[in-house]
Amino acid sequence: MRWLFGALFILLIAVSLSLLAYQDPGYVLIAWGYKTAELSLSLFIILAVLIFVTIYIVMRLMVNGWGMPSAFKAWRQRQRQQRARRDTNKGLIELAQGNWTHAERYLVRHVSDSEIPLINYLSAARAAQKQDVPERRDNYLALAHKNMQGAGFAVQLTQAELQLVHGQLEQALATLVQLHSSSPKHPHVLFLLARIYEMLRSWGDLKKIIPDLKKHKIISKEQLAELERVVHREMITIATQRGKLEQLKASWQHVPKPLRADLTMAQHYTRCLLTLDAHNDAEAVVRETLKRNRDDQLVYLYGLIESSDPDRQLATAENWLKGNENNPVLLLTLGRLCKRNKLWGKAQSYLEASIGVQARSDSYKELGQLMEQLEEPDKASSYFRQGLLLAQEEKLDDMLSVTPTSLPILPSVV
Repeated sequence: MRWLFGALFILLIAVSLSLLAYQDPGYVLIAWGYKTAELSLSLFIILAVLIFVTIYIVMRLMVNGWGMPSAFKAWRQRQRQQRARRDTNKGLIELAQGNWTHAERYLVRHVSDSEIPLINYLSAARAAQKQDVPERRDNYLALAHKNMQGAGFAVQLTQAELQLVHGQLEQALATLVQLHSSSPKHPHVLFLLARIYEMLRSWGDLKKIIPDLKKHKIISKEQLAELERVVHREMITIATQRGKLEQLKASWQHVPKPLRADLTMAQHYTRCLLTLDAHNDAEAVVRETLKRNRDDQLVYLYGLIESSDPDRQLATAENWLKGNENNPVLLLTLGRLCKRNKLWGKAQSYLEASIGVQARSDSYKELGQLMEQLEEPDKASSYFRQGLLLAQEEKLDDMLSVTPTSLPILPSVV
């Protein structure tokens, strides 16, 4: 529309000038020394316009011709960048579709002309990782670092992630420790550190970064609670395996109070104390825990504790009978404690009552041992036989065993 108005305006001026020239053509006199030239005003204007247009066209051709090499170079550069952009898009699509070989080829084919070589190299490193070619992966990461100054952190983070996925735990840990020292609050660095500490079962190091995991909300509350439980449980287990009672007690003291009230933690700590023959400490833990919560496994463990004051231990257990007269586990525990106090009649009554509520192989075993103590071998043999037959059906887990933790807790790195 603008061109139309411009053409109409020029046409209007031309018509106006033609009418003026028709009414009064005028003339122009040009003198050069002794020579003169006379021509009409209209012809002069036309010649002046033609000369101006000619000079303008010549000047434009000269200017364009002078800048043609650089313009051609810029055009070629744009063409190469478009080609590199197309290959990058193809490579990323192939990577997303799991075609690792094609993805790697597209991503590096024209990477020198790419506007985003960092993306090309990092994506190519992931494609090489998927093909299980760590040498090419590391080469792409090195090229990414070389071609993009200031992107070292991103390159190292990608390197650590790929090393972790490939099972190069020591190398990944070294990279992550370096990144953590420069950016101690970086969420993904903290997550990867937690993941690798879990895989390496480095519970002490994992314990140190739990406050940061909690503060920055890097994992869910459920995962954090389970991770914290596992860390303290494993540190208690390590102290037990080393046979160091003081270290075991210190590890328990470092467990947060809400977690110490957890029944599974109390059960595990009690088993560990019994493993190191710390019966008085185990008795105190079970007694205090059962004041807050009733738990059959702790009640069962209480019957295995040989404290220095068996009378008080028996009295404590008998106080739990109120409202639990038909609890087979409590009756079994009372039978064991009565045996330890040499109260043979009461022991027999409790054990028979336990079997009457629920027949258990360990109850038959205790009764058999009691009959041996009372020099009644026939009854002892009968109870042992019944216990063995029942044990084959029950396949009970050993309640004193320190079971390994189910790992992993944290999600894997894809």
